[in-house]
Amino acid sequence: MRAVVQRVSSASVQVAGKTVGSIDVGLMVLLGIEGSDTKKDADYLVEKAVGLRVFEDPDGKMNLSVNDVGGSVLVVSQFTLLGDVRKGKRPSFNTAAKPDLGNELYEYFVNKTRERTLKTETGEFRASMSVSLVNEGPVTILLDSKKKF
Repeated sequence: MRAVVQRVSSASVQVAGKTVGSIDVGLMVLLGIEGSDTKKDADYLVEKAVGLRVFEDPDGKMNLSVNDVGGSVLVVSQFTLLGDVRKGKRPSFNTAAKPDLGNELYEYFVNKTRERTLKTETGEFRASMSVSLVNEGPVTILLDSKKKF
């Protein structure tokens, strides 16, 4: 399971021109799920993402988590994070989870995040989405449950 986590001052996601999820200060999480992933992978990434100390304390040091600053989380499913372009220029998505497993683990990730944060919003699984965000810093962190990077 992979995630791109960005510190944002605002983020939203639209489906067919309608806003389905929106936050102010917090974290934007783009989530890619592999066919070999389990709930254990989701638990690991939720713990990492929610616990990331990427918000500044009064001394200007990144030392606070999303909960410490009263922030929110916007989670958007993004299977393209698993695109493999090592053999050419057209991405292969062979390792991406099939829709049933992907949706199950996406919903599990969202529910676990909701248990850990003040507010969690989402995109729409398997929909074509338009994502807008203001990345503060910019701060962008890559996470992988199999610790590939």
